[in-house]
Amino acid sequence: MCEHEATQRYQSRVERALKDAQLPPTKAFSNFDFVRCSPLNPATVIQLAQDTAWLKRGENLLLFGPSGVGKTHLAAAIGRALVELGARVRFLSATTLVQLLQAAKANLHLQQALLKSDKYDLLILGDLSYVKKSEAETSVLFELIAQRYELRSLMITANHPFSAWDHIFTDSTMTVVAVDRLVHHAVIFEIQAESFRQQTTKQRSLSD
Repeated sequence: MCEHEATQRYQSRVERALKDAQLPPTKAFSNFDFVRCSPLNPATVIQLAQDTAWLKRGENLLLFGPSGVGKTHLAAAIGRALVELGARVRFLSATTLVQLLQAAKANLHLQQALLKSDKYDLLILGDLSYVKKSEAETSVLFELIAQRYELRSLMITANHPFSAWDHIFTDSTMTVVAVDRLVHHAVIFEIQAESFRQQTTKQRSLSD
């Protein structure tokens, strides 16, 4: 009975945490095709998903690659595994987060919003490359990176490498500082594969 009650409590906690995390549904390791992403080392990925020590150290995970290669799927799968280990995780698109922070700044509540984000051991920001190069968006994104530096972890997916990040931040100095803080304690994955969506489209065309 004690084991059954403990299992129920664990399952209830995980369900609440997953609801709070707002991870994309159906994205798990069980349906991620590592074979198509041959440069990616599955053992390294699984190790990060099975150990929360890097979150306690405030380290980051950065996922780069073209659109459609599975960056969001992989980020969600890692996030789900970490939730099951007890970590507090939150997934947002980078543009959504920037909009929320901009609204907080307009209401003079930016610092409160940044402090509120600290309750999450890991923030997952999807599609950073789609953030517009504007003073308003860049400034709040930079504030978030600075707030979490060496204290809380970020996982970021982006279509473009660091060399193209000048289109995100308004000046090269801010770009250098932001990148420096992100990579100082970070694991970086570069996924090179054909887009899953393009491959599906080709397969459908061939079957028609």
